Amino acid sequence: MRWRHSLPAVVGATALLAATAFAAPKRPTSLPAGKIASEEELIKDSGYSGWRLKWANINQIGDRNLCAGLNFYSLQRQIAMGKQVAQQVIQSTRMVHDPVVTAYINTVGQNIVRNSDARVPYTFHVVDSDVVNAFALPGGFVFVNSGLILRASDEAELAGVMSHEAAHVAACHGAKQETKADIAQLAMIPLSIMLPYGWAGYGIYEGVNAAIPLAFLKFSREDEAQADFLGTEYMYKAGYDPNAMISFFEKIEAEERRQPGTIAPIFANHPPTPQRMLWIQHEIATILPPRPEYLVDTSEFEAVKHRLALYEAGHRIQKKKGEPTLERKTATPGHKNPNDKPPVLKRRDPGNPNDP
Repeated sequence: MRWRHSLPAVVGATALLAATAFAAPKRPTSLPAGKIASEEELIKDSGYSGWRLKWANINQIGDRNLCAGLNFYSLQRQIAMGKQVAQQVIQSTRMVHDPVVTAYINTVGQNIVRNSDARVPYTFHVVDSDVVNAFALPGGFVFVNSGLILRASDEAELAGVMSHEAAHVAACHGAKQETKADIAQLAMIPLSIMLPYGWAGYGIYEGVNAAIPLAFLKFSREDEAQADFLGTEYMYKAGYDPNAMISFFEKIEAEERRQPGTIAPIFANHPPTPQRMLWIQHEIATILPPRPEYLVDTSEFEAVKHRLALYEAGHRIQKKKGEPTLERKTATPGHKNPNDKPPVLKRRDPGNPNDP
């Protein structure tokens, strides 16, 4: 597989819809009443193993190398690969160019990045689409659909989805999937040697080789589970209520119930939504120390959501003082075009028949 050869599939396959809301986190049963668990006690009581146990200590966020493992791509190559695809997305997709909306999404995203395991700079873009979706490319290029922003009930829900996408990048999931594709293509070389000569043999090889990207266009279920786990940690570390991750999953589950088969097949590579909610609920209950308060919503989110709704409806948005404006380019820089005159308003004379 090569990113440049399968842009539509990459964009669709890396999509993420989330959903959920649940009861208050339960206390570890091994602790006496009234005692607040330490980080070590929470992890010990979590019952985790494997990568979940390895990544359970939120105090180590930022010091963990999540890209370890089978990965042929350096961070520099990931940035170059992601940049190439991101440019194609921007050129071929309708984007939201409103400066207030894009600045807000970047602010939320960078707050998450500062509280993550990110090792590359991130850039955030808003796609003008009513589909509830977001996706991330290797190297830190994250795209958020306007439909996702409008469907989120509060900033914490939006941050949960964006944290999930940031986690895909931090864990180098795209690069690892590309590595698997590279290995699969190398494995086809002996097969091509054994195939009969001539166009018939070449056609068989091309048929097998063409099917390889289909197996690696989507993140694995484990990749999605890792992004859920890490994303929940990141949004918690950024100050958001991690329960918002679950509340958004619940929305997707409701959509699946209303329209069976229309959403679930697209996300067949994702763990079933109810199972994802249970995993996140367990994570919150066992390894995230409770806080007296969380960030759930902001006035900025509500203002941007309203502004974006107007943008989507095609209404003219009134600019506030200090916001960027578009000006007509004049022939001579720094001088006004004498033909650019303001419109003249004329009072209608009802007694003049020639004045309609």
